[in-house]
Amino acid sequence: MNDQIRNRIRAIIAEQAMLEPEQISDDSTPTELGIDSLGLVESIFALEEEFDISIPFNANEPDKSDFDISTMGTIMAAVERLVAQKAA
Repeated sequence: MNDQIRNRIRAIIAEQAMLEPEQISDDSTPTELGIDSLGLVESIFALEEEFDISIPFNANEPDKSDFDISTMGTIMAAVERLVAQKAA
């Protein structure tokens, strides 16, 4: 099931970054993918909508957020946790 979630996340991020999903590795940072702060906020909204979750992210203070946006891997792990919590 996690692969399914990760593939959807990759597809959503790829759409925002105007890349192919396979160009997005777990080590990629949003900056490396060319995603600016607005693109990141749009990505987060898209992820919330896709998975019907609420992501604890404050665009004005990303460093104080519980949502780790440092790499695609951390974003995927955080979304997986939120989806799992919702299902529980």
